[in-house]
Amino acid sequence: MYKIFSKLIIIFVLSLFSKSVQAQLLDSLTLDTLTGYISIQEALKNPEVVTKLVLRKQHLKSFPKAILQFKNLQYLDISKNSIDELPDSIDVLKDLQYFACSKTGLKRLPKQIGKLTNLKYLNCNQNDLDALPPQIGNLEKLEYLDLWSNNFEEYPSSLASLKSLRVLDLRNILISDETQAYILRMLPNAKVYMSPSCKCKW
Repeated sequence: MYKIFSKLIIIFVLSLFSKSVQAQLLDSLTLDTLTGYISIQEALKNPEVVTKLVLRKQHLKSFPKAILQFKNLQYLDISKNSIDELPDSIDVLKDLQYFACSKTGLKRLPKQIGKLTNLKYLNCNQNDLDALPPQIGNLEKLEYLDLWSNNFEEYPSSLASLKSLRVLDLRNILISDETQAYILRMLPNAKVYMSPSCKCKW
């Protein structure tokens, strides 16, 4: 009985220790100024310490699955590559706060994006998105959402759940007067940027 109790104590102490060594969420200024890894190969040498990964303009043809090994990743930039799809398993990056995937040819956001509940900044501008998953409304910490120059035809009512959102960029998208008014009603506390109405009805 004593041995069993001792093992339980050890397991408990180890679990507390493992939690203490997990990366703490950094503030936005620290993340922005932090020097990030620019090579997946270098980052893979010590994946548990990788907090920031910047892979802009690296001629990537798809989302590198190796990124999913960086469990403590908080900042990810894969912009200006050729990545038309994100993996459904992207939700393993639970500490992600900053995610930029602009100008990649992205065609859809997986519904699992809604599980990245620490996300504060999401930039998907200049892509081929025509819809947002309803789960986007689960991003309760999201402050900045850049969707400039995509192909949206409708907007989920779950956008109204983005209570922390301060900026939404929908410029260079054809949006009717009616839909513009609908978006503004959903997000009364956010600054919403839109191009002049297309004067159209769908």
